[in-house]
Amino acid sequence: MRFSLQLPTDRVEQGAEFVSADAIAEMARVTEAAGFDACYVTEHPFPSDDWLATGGHHALDPFVALSAAAVATRDLRLHTNILVLAYRNPFLTAKAIASLDAVSAGRVIVGVAVGYLEGEYEALGADFAGRNEVADEALEAMKRAWRGQSVRFEGRDYRAAGNTMLPRPTQRPHPPIWVGGNSRRAMRRAVEHAQGWSPFPLPTKFRGRARTAAIENVDDLRDKIGTLRDYAKRVGRREPIDVNFVPWGRGMNSNAELDPEAFRDQVRELESIGVTWLSLGLPGKSRAAYCENAARFGEEVIGKLR
Repeated sequence: MRFSLQLPTDRVEQGAEFVSADAIAEMARVTEAAGFDACYVTEHPFPSDDWLATGGHHALDPFVALSAAAVATRDLRLHTNILVLAYRNPFLTAKAIASLDAVSAGRVIVGVAVGYLEGEYEALGADFAGRNEVADEALEAMKRAWRGQSVRFEGRDYRAAGNTMLPRPTQRPHPPIWVGGNSRRAMRRAVEHAQGWSPFPLPTKFRGRARTAAIENVDDLRDKIGTLRDYAKRVGRREPIDVNFVPWGRGMNSNAELDPEAFRDQVRELESIGVTWLSLGLPGKSRAAYCENAARFGEEVIGKLR
C-alpha cells in the first residue's frame, strides 16, 4: 500500500499558517520524511456561496501549491486530487501538468474528475450538462499535446490546426492519470483513458449532492473493483489499474483521533480487495500539530506496515 497525504492548502482563512510558501515547504518536507509516497491538494477556483455555507471550502491553485511542495522535496509525488477537467481548456491544463512534471523531475500524479458543483461551473463559463463528454475529449486532447509533436484536434469550442507543446512531461508517455468518481462512467473512463481509479466513501443519502454512486462499506468497494476489472477484461486492457481510495474516517481535514492498530487493520483489509493507494487527511488546527500528526502516522502506521 502507498499513501498520499493532504496538504491543507484549503485552509486559506488561516493565512500564512497553512498557505504560505514556507508553510507548504515545511509540511511537504515532514510528509516526505514520514514515509508518505505523495502529497495531494484539491481544487476550487471559484466556489458558490451556498456550497461554502454548507461545508464547502476554498483552495490554493493546485499548480502553485504543488510547485511549492516540489522545490522543498526530492522524491515526494505531487498529486492533484482532483482537477476538474471541464474548468479549463485542455491544452492549458496539459501545459501546467507538463511544466510541473518537468520542474519536479517527473513526480506528478494527475487526479482528475468531472466535478459536481453547478454554481462553480456557471461562474467559470464551463459546460455542466456536457461535463462527461468534455472530460473524455479533454483527456484525449491532453495526451496528444504531451507527445511534443504537431497536433490537429477539434474540440467542442477550440481547434488545434497544427500546434506543438513543449516541454513534454518527464514521465513518458505522460504522468499517471487517476480518474475520480464512484459512477460506472468514471470507472469506464479510468479503464479507457487512465492508469488509476479514485473512488471515495459516500453514504447513499449524499449521492445526490455529490452526483455519483454511493460506497458505504468494504463490500460495496469490493463489488465496484470487481466491476472495474470485469470491464477492463472485456475491452482487452492488460495494464494494471491503481485503485486509490479515501479510507473511512480519514477524509480531508479529518478530526478523528487516530487509532494506529485499527487503521493498520483497515489498510490490510483494503489491500486485500485490490486497493493500491490511500489518500487521506490528518487533523491539525495549527501547522505544528499537523506536522506532529503526520510524523506520528509515519511512525505508527506506515513504518509498522512496511
